[in-house]
Amino acid sequence: MDWTTLISTKRLGQETRHATRHDDRSEFKRDSDRLLFSAPFRRLQSKTQVFPLPGSVFVHNRLTHSLEVSSVGMSLGNDVSHALIARHPALRGTLSEEIGSIVSAACLAHDMGNPPFGHSGERAIQSFFTEGSGTRLREHVGEAFWSDITHFEGNANAFRLLTHRFKGRREGGFVLTYSTLASIVKYPHSSTMAGKKGKFGFFHTEEPIFRRIAQDLGLRCMEETTLGIRYARHPLVYLVEAADDICYEVMDIEDAHKLKILSYEETAQLLLGFFSEEVQQRMLKRIKDEQIDDVNEKVVYMRASVIGLLEHECAEAFMAHEEEILAGEMKGSLIDHVSAPTLSAYRRCTEVSRRRIYNSKPVLDVELSGYKIIDTLMDHFTNAVMAPNRYYSQQLIQRVSSQYDITAPDLETRLMAVIDYISGMTDIFALDVYQKICGISLPIV
Repeated sequence: MDWTTLISTKRLGQETRHATRHDDRSEFKRDSDRLLFSAPFRRLQSKTQVFPLPGSVFVHNRLTHSLEVSSVGMSLGNDVSHALIARHPALRGTLSEEIGSIVSAACLAHDMGNPPFGHSGERAIQSFFTEGSGTRLREHVGEAFWSDITHFEGNANAFRLLTHRFKGRREGGFVLTYSTLASIVKYPHSSTMAGKKGKFGFFHTEEPIFRRIAQDLGLRCMEETTLGIRYARHPLVYLVEAADDICYEVMDIEDAHKLKILSYEETAQLLLGFFSEEVQQRMLKRIKDEQIDDVNEKVVYMRASVIGLLEHECAEAFMAHEEEILAGEMKGSLIDHVSAPTLSAYRRCTEVSRRRIYNSKPVLDVELSGYKIIDTLMDHFTNAVMAPNRYYSQQLIQRVSSQYDITAPDLETRLMAVIDYISGMTDIFALDVYQKICGISLPIV
């Protein structure tokens, strides 16, 4: 793969148009602005990241997480851009100088396809078709569609949201640049090629769009069979992934401290563990010299130092493996290729997160409640589109926004409209619809 073709300002849905510009924003800054001002991005503020949405203690939601990932992504992209131009002087003055802006925009979009209630929302949609009442649909849909919905993936759903022409929306979805779109596809293959992990990058309805983007950017085609297609990642995906890995791991530790799941001593030990004894002493001295007495502020300082370290080492890892990345042969993530002490400290955080955070009572309670809510919504709305002429079905269908093609003549389109509608909900809206259709609450006029 070649940097001169990998970075493109061509826009999906506007390939033959050359719009007149009235300001000095770059094309990739325009991508960021389109995302920031969109309704799906705003809805991320009411979607669970890990912990329940805040009461008296503010923790991260999908929106704050995405903004932080975008900030780290900008730093990563800028560092890599400067290093690439130093290594390949011919790239100076080209779009490679815009890598930071591309990665930042892709980071804003990376979670936009996630359903309510964190990862339990994904699992609820998958399980509805593999274990729940949705199993009866198997004989009514095609193989590719069945593979898509039983492996339902927030990553693939983000690509659909950004590229699909919903009712009333222009061709090309958000009309983003090819490079930004390619940079969010973490798993560039069909669901039928997902394997045991079940991860994939695009639904079969959007596969022609991804092919067009991949071919135009020169992404390497790794495999194509009757089952589906697999491409090499766009190189900038590694930077988006690294920014996400850095933020969710480190910020989850900080949130756990705020919620008193982890003590200050445990939190400090995890964060200081990224540094040598000498650096730790300098950090503690600075905290003392600057008279930082509040434990939360101490954690903020340590967390910022860890993010800076991880960002620097991930940028170095990218440059060290540039050839493998461009050949489509890179194994693992950039985090897997940081220095041994840093990787060891990161894995200690991962282990503590798995054991103490992701299995904590508040998180499990959200997952259990969210699973039940999503499963119930899927059941009611799927029944409605299976038998749309029934009175109750018509009442439910009228509740769905007109942008979703829930009255389409073919069943697969109607079912996908149900998934689009439910996955686009916020936690609060999903709970509200659940309570109303189950007769638990009535609207108060």
